[in-house]
Amino acid sequence: MPELPEVETTRRGIAPHVEGREIVEVIVRESRLRVPVPVDLVERLVGARIGLLSRRAKYLLLPLSPPGLGDGAATLLWHLGMSGSLRMVRLGELPRKHDHVDLVLDDGFILRYHDPRRFGFIDWLQGSVDTDPRLARLGPEPLSEAFDGARLFAFSRRRRLAVKPFLMDNATVVGVGNIYAAEALFLAGIDPCRPAGGISRQRYDRLAGAVREVLAAAITQGGTTLRDFVGGTGEPGYFKQRLNVYGRHGQACRRCGNELRLVSLGQRASVFCARCQT
Repeated sequence: MPELPEVETTRRGIAPHVEGREIVEVIVRESRLRVPVPVDLVERLVGARIGLLSRRAKYLLLPLSPPGLGDGAATLLWHLGMSGSLRMVRLGELPRKHDHVDLVLDDGFILRYHDPRRFGFIDWLQGSVDTDPRLARLGPEPLSEAFDGARLFAFSRRRRLAVKPFLMDNATVVGVGNIYAAEALFLAGIDPCRPAGGISRQRYDRLAGAVREVLAAAITQGGTTLRDFVGGTGEPGYFKQRLNVYGRHGQACRRCGNELRLVSLGQRASVFCARCQT
């Protein structure tokens, strides 16, 4: 599933090609996504101009200016789901299977949405994005100043939930999915099964730093290629080559050589080193 680094990689990849461009045509080949494509998507988007792209958690936000959007500007909200990707193609390039939506731009390029499982969606927000229920209850961004060990420590008090699902909760911090939670906990030396409320402030400081380190490295390397993820320019991510624990159960720990163990936490597989993570 595309996680925060994959979505951020996509944003950085497509932003130079779509910002400031006018949408001249919208082609919907398959509207049956996780949330059905709005029936008036074409009517609303054709003629609109795209502003500066941003990201909130795993959502891509494309601000749009009229015409076609009623009384004021709106934001196109795009979620990649489990298998979605966005890439830039030239006008005339034939769509592949599972290429569901095209935004044709005024310079002859197309922003094309590909999603084999159709778990992603496209929607728009009229007015402020902060009032939308999908965004309003989200925790801080992990690479922002609002996220640190102090927040993790305060938010975890009296919590019996294991620290890994606690870290993956979007109310705690956004965008730290299964891959990067496992990797951050390894770097911080914390057992993913430990109750969140029993971890010290000092260790949470170390964990917050590890989250930032792992995510920043993954973004730099274009994300983690699992199944068919590609970035906005069609290039795969390479962070998978650096994974210490995720997907490596039964193999030797890169740090101590101990065999990595597999447990289930919150119905998700979690791999860790019982010697390095305590």
